[in-house]
Amino acid sequence: MEQTISRGTKPLQMIKALFLAYAVTAVLLLMLAFLLYKMELGESQVNLGIMVIYIVSCLAGGFYMGRKGKMRRFLWGMGIGAGYAVFLQAVTMLTERQGTMDIKEAAMTFFLCILGGGLGGMLS
Repeated sequence: MEQTISRGTKPLQMIKALFLAYAVTAVLLLMLAFLLYKMELGESQVNLGIMVIYIVSCLAGGFYMGRKGKMRRFLWGMGIGAGYAVFLQAVTMLTERQGTMDIKEAAMTFFLCILGGGLGGMLS
């Protein structure tokens, strides 16, 4: 009976972890926008900042999920990173006007998100 209750809470915990990751993303993007405004950062610096934000956000979500998962923390963290990346790519495809997406950039984003989530799961 207890295993059934435990299994039923995993999707809810994953949703909470994804919300945490997106909340961290929102805060860090606001900080990056402030830095962009004050310091007049270049395009390469902003792109680097966005990649760091992806990693840190997935790390936070993976860490939370690893704490809640108890077992296979690394895989739970990677799952959060994958979920984050898939949702991010879906939003990008819906909001991008061109209709075509740079495969190299999408693959790099997906890899960074999974890496960040897995690292968060291992550190938990």
